[in-house]
Amino acid sequence: MLTQEQAVEIRVMARRGEGIREIARQLGCSRNTVRRYLREETARRYGPRAARATKLDAFKPYLLERIEQARPKWIPATVLVREIGERGYDGGISQLKAWLAPLKQREAEPVVRFETEPGKQMQADFTWVRKGRDPLVAFVATLGYSRAAYVKFGRSEDLQALRTGLREAFDFFGGVPEHVLFDNPKTVVIDRDAYGEGLHRWNEGLRELAEECGFTPRLCRPYRAKTKGKVERFNGYLKGSFLVPLAASLQAAGLKLTVEVSNAHARRWLDNVANARVHATTKAVPAERLVEEQAVMLPAPALKAAAAPRTRVAIPVESLQHPLAVYDELLEVTT
Repeated sequence: MLTQEQAVEIRVMARRGEGIREIARQLGCSRNTVRRYLREETARRYGPRAARATKLDAFKPYLLERIEQARPKWIPATVLVREIGERGYDGGISQLKAWLAPLKQREAEPVVRFETEPGKQMQADFTWVRKGRDPLVAFVATLGYSRAAYVKFGRSEDLQALRTGLREAFDFFGGVPEHVLFDNPKTVVIDRDAYGEGLHRWNEGLRELAEECGFTPRLCRPYRAKTKGKVERFNGYLKGSFLVPLAASLQAAGLKLTVEVSNAHARRWLDNVANARVHATTKAVPAERLVEEQAVMLPAPALKAAAAPRTRVAIPVESLQHPLAVYDELLEVTT
């Protein structure tokens, strides 16, 4: 490194018209050193270059508005790029992610996952969206091999909700896997290891359903819910990719996220987004790998639950998850 006096002398000699080779010869340093000090001088003189215009610039006000609507939650870049794509953005997701990075509040916690063979395992769980007087909870099921997922929204995580969710999940997937992995609530297990290690006293209602449908219930280790990492991971994806943007759009339209509205949108989101995307871990489309699971799973039992009444649910004019044409003429959707 040159002394401060030598650095000044380089700049003075350059201003007098001396070439880089001559300056280096007189000061006894390399030509690259001379060039570096002259570049630093140029940078100080002219300051940083003005930021170049990008394809994203015109959409930044909209993105900032969406971020504010969703706070304190976060709408993923994959959702935002779909939304601005519908508004004319033809750039890539990389520059969007780079722009969002300083604005993002926190990164999702990584989850360790274990792979299973086709038809071997399904992971099931409830994830709460809202508690209190107007509760909203989602029953979520994810197949271990394909990562195909099913979601049903309700107001309770009781035994009836669990049994109905499992039946409808088997019907949705087109078969029953060998094992279903649960956490440790009383709706699943009454007494863990009651008859010896790994021999549990199951909730009678769950045990009857398991026998009828042909699956074996399995439990996570206590206080280790992330043993069922696939469904835990999907719970985060469900909230970020589906619930947060939907709730933000409903709020902007003066509407509320309800059980009925959530279910009205959920099936289309599952079919068109969640199970149609390339999964980040498997690098495959869940709906395509589901075919392999269906080939080895037991046939799904006929649903005994009464068919849900057909209702009409108001939704915002603007769609968040899909092109506007997906919904029934913008204003209502039939379930």
